[in-house]
Amino acid sequence: MKSLKNIILASSILILSAFTINSSINWTISEGYEIKFSSSTGDTEGIFKTINGDIQFDENDLTSSKFDFKVDVNSINTGNGMKNKHAISAKWFDAEKFPNIQFQSSKFSKTKTGYSVTGTMKMHGVNKEMTLPFTFSNNVFKSIFSVNRIDFNIGESMEEVSDYIKLEVSLPVAKK
Repeated sequence: MKSLKNIILASSILILSAFTINSSINWTISEGYEIKFSSSTGDTEGIFKTINGDIQFDENDLTSSKFDFKVDVNSINTGNGMKNKHAISAKWFDAEKFPNIQFQSSKFSKTKTGYSVTGTMKMHGVNKEMTLPFTFSNNVFKSIFSVNRIDFNIGESMEEVSDYIKLEVSLPVAKK
């Protein structure tokens, strides 16, 4: 009788824990997202039109949260067709060889102003660990951060083009 109670207790604990292993909320990216980029010198600005990704995020369970985003390099739009072609050429992004910019999370933290996510940014064949700030309010993720393009071997360092590119990301989401 005692062993039957132990088996029932162990089974109950196992079954209940299965529901808490991954309690993050799955989200899908909604229409109206924006990925803007600019530089301090004003020489570089535009948007990326295409992003897709896997978002699992729960403000109350950051340990099981996950971001995995891919931005299509060919979706760059600077407002100038020649600049777009130049940006995706082998001299800059080399979109034929490296068609995506990817970010995969490894850790989330709560901050004074929102959250931060640490993960691997993969761009132009280079992987670099980065920590990005973000907020989440009214089902919209927002982040503003800078990337040193030289760290990712994008173009050459030159006076006319800033090494640091500021990104402003706004991702409205809906529960899956």
